[in-house]
Amino acid sequence: MKSEATRSENLFGLFSWLIPVTYLIHIAEEYWGGEGYLAYLFRLRGVHMSPGRFLVAQAIGFALVIVGIILARRLNFVGMMMVILMMTMLGNALTHTYNAVLARGYNPGLLSAVFIWLPLGLFALVRFFRTTTRTKYWIAIAIGIGINIAVGVITMRGGRL
Repeated sequence: MKSEATRSENLFGLFSWLIPVTYLIHIAEEYWGGEGYLAYLFRLRGVHMSPGRFLVAQAIGFALVIVGIILARRLNFVGMMMVILMMTMLGNALTHTYNAVLARGYNPGLLSAVFIWLPLGLFALVRFFRTTTRTKYWIAIAIGIGINIAVGVITMRGGRL
């Protein structure tokens, strides 16, 4: 019978592939979905972000996800990294959902956020709750929330730091 640690490692291996793929799906939907996230952001918030800046920011985010996954494997903190990544994705899904309810309509990125990241995030948070120490779990939750806040602030500044 497999140990809990082995099952967590196997699940992390699966998510190591799923997370980057779902990230690319989400970026594509934000870029091409509906009016596009950049036009949506300008229309609703008056924030201008160039397509180049958006794509560079997304490329940096994608690279950070890949580096985080690699470091988590090498430094043996897969459970904590999974919670950080899933909380980040879940926070994004909740933000898209909240904005859709407020606007009573679609926003670019909503479908991938709700139908991929929301269930994936909830599943992983519940699953890794059992295999991560409480302290590490809640620190990882806080880091994921912090990442969402930082991304929101950078986005509202048009992608500028």
